[in-house]
Amino acid sequence: MESTTNSAGISPSALRGASIIESIKRAGVKTVVALPDIVTCGSVLWPITQDPDLKLVPVCKEDEGVSICAALSYCEHRAVLLIQHLGFLDSINAIRVIAVEYQLPVVMILGLQGMEADRVPSQSEKLSVQIVEPICKAMGLDYEIVFDQSDIGAVESGINRAYRHSRPFALLIARYPE
Repeated sequence: MESTTNSAGISPSALRGASIIESIKRAGVKTVVALPDIVTCGSVLWPITQDPDLKLVPVCKEDEGVSICAALSYCEHRAVLLIQHLGFLDSINAIRVIAVEYQLPVVMILGLQGMEADRVPSQSEKLSVQIVEPICKAMGLDYEIVFDQSDIGAVESGINRAYRHSRPFALLIARYPE
């Protein structure tokens, strides 16, 4: 039987934070607006603080990040908002008004805190995880779910699509990246 991990003990299909960052950069993003998120903090947010190609804008509340990303889009400057899904839920009104109704390319990367490794979000025991997809659908918000490395293409394509069509986009990170 073949091993499912490499010499570092990581599955080849495991989602990698470095791949998320590379995809963000390939999509032309220069600014990451963020509130620390336990799902992506260690493998995405911390490396971003060390990356000279990306500017990190820390915020105190997620809805501030929605406004900052929207404002940057008016200047034709690509940005992403890196937050936890609970912050997304807390910011629904700002997302509705600023991103959805004004059709602005606010790109949100949402860490699904508490997402069980053996499930999809709609089958989570966590109500807050279960309701993210239905809320996105009800708002007409484009979204993709990233489980592992095979889904990494959704990062760059989603960002590009959001800016090409001037529409908000949510990327749901369902697994802790390595």
